[in-house]
Amino acid sequence: MRTLRLHRTFAAIALALVSASCAPGPGTPAGSRTIAIITPSHDNPFFKAEADAAAARAKELGYEVLVNAHDDDALKQDQLVDVAIARRVAAIVLDNAGADASVAAIRKARDAGIPSFLIDREINVTGVAAAQIVANNFQGATLGAEEFVRLMGERGDYIELVGRESDTNAGIRSQGFHDVIDRYPDMRMVGRQSANWSQTEAFQKMETLIQANRGIKGVIAGNDTMALGAMAALKAAGLGRVIVVGFDGSPDALDSIRAGEMKATVLQPAAALAHAAVDQAHQFITTGSAGQPEKQSIDCELVVPANVDHFGIFARK
Repeated sequence: MRTLRLHRTFAAIALALVSASCAPGPGTPAGSRTIAIITPSHDNPFFKAEADAAAARAKELGYEVLVNAHDDDALKQDQLVDVAIARRVAAIVLDNAGADASVAAIRKARDAGIPSFLIDREINVTGVAAAQIVANNFQGATLGAEEFVRLMGERGDYIELVGRESDTNAGIRSQGFHDVIDRYPDMRMVGRQSANWSQTEAFQKMETLIQANRGIKGVIAGNDTMALGAMAALKAAGLGRVIVVGFDGSPDALDSIRAGEMKATVLQPAAALAHAAVDQAHQFITTGSAGQPEKQSIDCELVVPANVDHFGIFARK
């Protein structure tokens, strides 16, 4: 009898353990009320704005948020996705760390039952992320280039600063610039350098570039951070009248335009991208479908002295 009671006790314990391990709890994706938000460094105001906008929208919809930055380090991004999976979040909103380097992490999350909603940057495959929502970088770049050509009077030497080579947006924006500028034979590019989206690096690169090109008339940059670094180097060299055009529509760039320094930028709507991602994540969580095609784009807007006061933090007021 004693042996039989022990067997029954062990069987009951085993059954309880199996039931506990199989039962869906609040930490599973089906019941989770947490959205992970992972972006590049918040030192860049664009990435901070999209993270803040995504977090605010998620909280409005009743979610908790897990906000982190991968600093454009694919290994760190992979570790943060592992954390999100371990926390069994309901969805991931991600501004990724590389078009190729991010695919494995996003696939890993998908295989764990967690959908990823990409913002700002695409990856080089489809069918892995639930959505890829980006600014229309090519359209925005052509807007900026058209204004750059107009400001340059369709002629003169210029320098281009390019973003991080692993970032798809860097290539798309450069392509958009040249799709316009290369139509004008009197526009001559005398220097082209990657400054990796960095203000400090852009300052240093421009210091070197202008030593051999003090006669330049303009600089076009793949983002505002690099444009501001270039503007600072030009001013330090006594070349503050050189035409500088950027891309992003950052608050610092808007202030520079108001001050008569930078001449234009292209605003990409960080808040709109972030809101769309969270709204689609919410729909996916509640209905099983985001209700939109995977690839989506939102048009950019040109910002110049005449309309600069119509814009706020990466959005039209």
